Amino acid sequence: MGFRRWLLILVWVAGMSWTAQGKQLAVIADTANPTTNLTTAELVKIVNARTQTWPDGRAIKLIVRDPSCADMQLVVHRLLAMTPEQAQAFVQAHRGAIVLAGSDDAVVKFVSTNRGAIGIVDLYSLTKDVKVLKIDGKLPVEQGYVLRGNSQ
Repeated sequence: MGFRRWLLILVWVAGMSWTAQGKQLAVIADTANPTTNLTTAELVKIVNARTQTWPDGRAIKLIVRDPSCADMQLVVHRLLAMTPEQAQAFVQAHRGAIVLAGSDDAVVKFVSTNRGAIGIVDLYSLTKDVKVLKIDGKLPVEQGYVLRGNSQ
């Protein structure tokens, strides 16, 4: 086999491996937030608007992308356990607690400038302006992280 063919096979295998891994999302908070770790159960309560304050009494403001966008399907499936349509209706019913952003950059900017804010973004959208929260003691790059993988 020629070099080109091997190169094409290598690129294809790498692409398939990346696709199989799926999304890698990160839960972020403002840098002043003393929280460093949440359990999956705590995160589910925040995303479902059942927990609306941090332990220090500060109001939680959740900012996420539109639940119907492809990037949010992992969140909709694993944390909300809803269809995208149900999630959209849920967000509309909780406008005071949940803010929608048009991009991951907008989520990062909102979280970095609003104390008590928490957001969910693609791992590659992180900046030094926000803090990544561990979930069940794991970072987004670790095996078993709740928001890592495919939405199935």
